[in-house]
Amino acid sequence: MIFELSDDELWFPEPELADEDGLLAIGGDLSAERLVLAYQCGIFPWFSEETPILWYAPHQRFVLIPDQLKTSKSMHKLLNSEKFRITFDTTFPDVIKACATISRLDQDGTWITSDMQEAYINLYRLGIAHSVEVWQNDQLVGGLYGIHINSVFCGESMFSKVSNASKAALIWLCQNKNYKLIDCQVHTSHLESLGAGFISMEQYLNFLNAEKNNE
Repeated sequence: MIFELSDDELWFPEPELADEDGLLAIGGDLSAERLVLAYQCGIFPWFSEETPILWYAPHQRFVLIPDQLKTSKSMHKLLNSEKFRITFDTTFPDVIKACATISRLDQDGTWITSDMQEAYINLYRLGIAHSVEVWQNDQLVGGLYGIHINSVFCGESMFSKVSNASKAALIWLCQNKNYKLIDCQVHTSHLESLGAGFISMEQYLNFLNAEKNNE
């Protein structure tokens, strides 16, 4: 059963009620309050310009535990060199725009619509969304962005204009920020090679709520 949300009522159904593909609800809006509530419940939006807002809560979550990150010797060498300069939260709008516009293999268009960009830039201004930027010769060549909920970083998208730039951003995030879990949402062989794997929604919610439960 897919639940229908209205703009004037702020709520989400329980994540375990999502269908086999993880689709849970349709409709609602992209207000900061609704987006934060969604992520707190283990739910995220994923849709295109041609569809209404779709909300997903996959039964198996693809995640990366920072302590289990796999980094090759060549990446260690690259990160210790001066090839890249990496920053945090310096140019969020440019990162999300690059994620939305860069071409990807086997993927037509983007799910990061103009409305999504506006909504997440608003979350950035509120201190909820964050970005990692990778620079080469003062040019933005890679990066990622996501949402910080308790001790979990909910990764939304990453981009790379030169080899290893997005990988450098993710490794930097794992090594320099105190997150207990990186939520990768969707499986990719690239992220799996770095140590990401699947956990159940129940396990994911335990990570998500661990900090809150210790208060």
